[in-house]
Amino acid sequence: MDSSETSLIQRCRTGEPDAWNELFDAHYPVAARFVWQVHSGFSTEDVEEICQETFLTVIRSLESFQGQSKLQTWILRIASNKAHDYRERLKAQKRGGGQVPLSLSAEDPQTQLAIDPASSAPTPDQTLMSQEASELMSEALAILGGPCEEILELRYFADLSYEEIANSLKLNPKTVSSRLSKCLDKLETVARPLLNREKRNIPSV
Repeated sequence: MDSSETSLIQRCRTGEPDAWNELFDAHYPVAARFVWQVHSGFSTEDVEEICQETFLTVIRSLESFQGQSKLQTWILRIASNKAHDYRERLKAQKRGGGQVPLSLSAEDPQTQLAIDPASSAPTPDQTLMSQEASELMSEALAILGGPCEEILELRYFADLSYEEIANSLKLNPKTVSSRLSKCLDKLETVARPLLNREKRNIPSV
């Protein structure tokens, strides 16, 4: 943890309002985008509520943060846990109902810009395929659950290094590498029938 981050944490702990504003400005957008990427079925309101719960926990728990990982790594792990809890609450409310569809015109909770703004890059068909792939990945991760879901999210959605993951999960980097390899194999096994299901559901032209 660098000196500027240490200083910011200390200022927050003393109750300095500007310090908390700096922390939120730096980490809220990252946490929101992380939740969007990992759980593509959440609505804008869902993401906002999850992030509010995340940063309430940050406020209440910052005193216990020991700096064994980067502050952002710690916050993203809290966001991941809150997203999982929220997803389970939605499942309980719907009693097994379908996922909430994510509109391609949905807005980012921070920028208020469309997640998929019109551009010269991907075509609508490509965008739809990308969204479907994201939803399938979210579903596969949810089925996988447990330590595998957590470590895969931290590596491939939060884009943390092996060392950062090791610090966050209190593992050594070799264990992280081994676990990731095994979890990727499990993810492939879980994802394959989901992909086959989607292929069967594609109407013939």
